[in-house]
Amino acid sequence: MSRRLLPKQFLPLVSGRSMLQDTALRAAQLDGAAPPIIVCSEEHRFLAGEQLREIGIAPAGIILEPSARNTAPALAAAALLLDSLNPDAIMLALPADHLIRDQAAFSRAVNIAVKSALIGALTTFGIVPNAPETGYGYIERGDASGLEGAYGVKRFVEKPDADTAASLVAAGLLWNSGMFAMTTTRYLEELERFRPDILAAVKQSWEKKSQDGDFCRLDAASFAACPAESIDYAVMERTDKAAVVPADMAWSDVGSWASLWETADKDAQGNVVRGDVDAQDTRNSYLRAESRLLSVTGLDDVIVVETSDAVLVTRRDKAQSVKDVVSRLSDGKRTEHLNHRRVYRPWGYYESIDASNGFQVKRLMVKPGEALSLQLHNQRAEHWVVVSGTARVTRGEDLLTLHRDQSTYIPLGTKHRLENLGTEPLYLIEVQSGDYLGEDDIVRFEDRYKRS
Repeated sequence: MSRRLLPKQFLPLVSGRSMLQDTALRAAQLDGAAPPIIVCSEEHRFLAGEQLREIGIAPAGIILEPSARNTAPALAAAALLLDSLNPDAIMLALPADHLIRDQAAFSRAVNIAVKSALIGALTTFGIVPNAPETGYGYIERGDASGLEGAYGVKRFVEKPDADTAASLVAAGLLWNSGMFAMTTTRYLEELERFRPDILAAVKQSWEKKSQDGDFCRLDAASFAACPAESIDYAVMERTDKAAVVPADMAWSDVGSWASLWETADKDAQGNVVRGDVDAQDTRNSYLRAESRLLSVTGLDDVIVVETSDAVLVTRRDKAQSVKDVVSRLSDGKRTEHLNHRRVYRPWGYYESIDASNGFQVKRLMVKPGEALSLQLHNQRAEHWVVVSGTARVTRGEDLLTLHRDQSTYIPLGTKHRLENLGTEPLYLIEVQSGDYLGEDDIVRFEDRYKRS
């Protein structure tokens, strides 16, 4: 389900909302919480903005990373923005893809971490483990910090093997959650102390930034020159100002389907069932159907996930092997790991219905008030049929208004644009024909979303 263009942060894996939405709502319940700052990639900017709008949260800013450089640079950019808004604020850094089921315990831990940050500590959250886990790093707490509920950090431990994980849990070590609370001043001071090259590159990209509506675009060249490193390696494992707050908040980083099964509510047979599923003589399994009936009979301890273009069947203890599947798909020049049949765009989405040599059929949804770019294709022609809503179509020199059951033809090489001027979503069927039907056959002349 998680694809490059639609990663798990934007998926409703646990509740009816996406994990980003759950994270934002969880943070909004904290005492004194300000609007969030979002750090995301360029290609996910409209998904992030739209999902926050759906839950009624207006972010203080959306910072666009021109390239992936890990958490130390990302948090430095967020700190610079936050410092410009409120130099006295505490920065609470939360990955958008974590599951936390105990909101009250989360709030208590944050309150302690904020007090710890106010006395100058870079404070992380250590999760009280319920079992040995090889997928997490560990934290060994040191002496009490003088603040009830917070401790110094004695050491960080890399992700261990199974035997080492068991010994770490027995010794009372905590899982490293990857969540932090700190003042912007202290974080930037420690980053300059240990990795001045990272801070210098981020500052340069910040000084050369541009504002595009709600989006803050960091300078691409400066940010690309920044070393890629996590906050753990760059700062936390080096500083003498690290602190940890132990917390038992029913936490998971949802790193695999198996972890989703472990944390979700189960039926009498130990199954987690999502969607249209018929399960018989099946136990202790995760079963998910996205687009059609899924029937599973006579299997135990399995994961079966169905989507419109792919089906996964694996033993539950082999769930981490999905990463190997993705690698094989990439090596084989497949596209299933990149996107779903439904591909989201800032104006709405399109989804593939059928395709073969020389033709492709898509279903398009254009949101009210939105428009595709003014564009042309050098290698394909298009037929558009309006299913519902009202379309305004630019076709060469012509300007057309199309209603339900009306259609138009866009010849190869003709400039065209599709707009929805109505108050309801516009749905169309698009039939493409030509020798090449790839998405890169687009020449844009004008685009309100500033795509190339």
